[in-house]
Amino acid sequence: MRGHSFSTPGNRMWPALHRSGFTPHQFRPEQERDLLDLGLGLTTLVRRATARASDLTREEYLRGAEDLLARMEILRPAWLAFLGVTGYRTAFGFRQARTGPQSATIAGAHVWIVPNPSGLNAHYPPAALAEEFTALRIAAGLPDRTQGPAGSDPGPADGR
Repeated sequence: MRGHSFSTPGNRMWPALHRSGFTPHQFRPEQERDLLDLGLGLTTLVRRATARASDLTREEYLRGAEDLLARMEILRPAWLAFLGVTGYRTAFGFRQARTGPQSATIAGAHVWIVPNPSGLNAHYPPAALAEEFTALRIAAGLPDRTQGPAGSDPGPADGR
């Protein structure tokens, strides 16, 4: 589905967000704006879709970092998660960064790197990916939104 984030077949972002408790049900790519209702948002470091991070140039990452900093100054989120280490390392110069919490902040936001949910990232099977996302959710102090009444998850009332 073109025009929506994480819409390629095999991308595990939406299942990871749900399995980790960020969302009450598994969203579809066309529901990405519904994340705003949960106090969550998506953005990109580089606004050009590619199959792999290696398809992007250092210059694109550096321009993306400037753009991201400008957006961060306006939006002022408490947390910023990077999907995969490559973009963070290249754009911000932290060459030894690994997944997990980072000591540096960006525009006052705590920074956390989670594994890239692309289906190409075979190092993290779905359960391990969800564990990494769960660690971020807990650190950010967000509730487990999969826990509805009596542990049920009826999904949205309007059937989306």
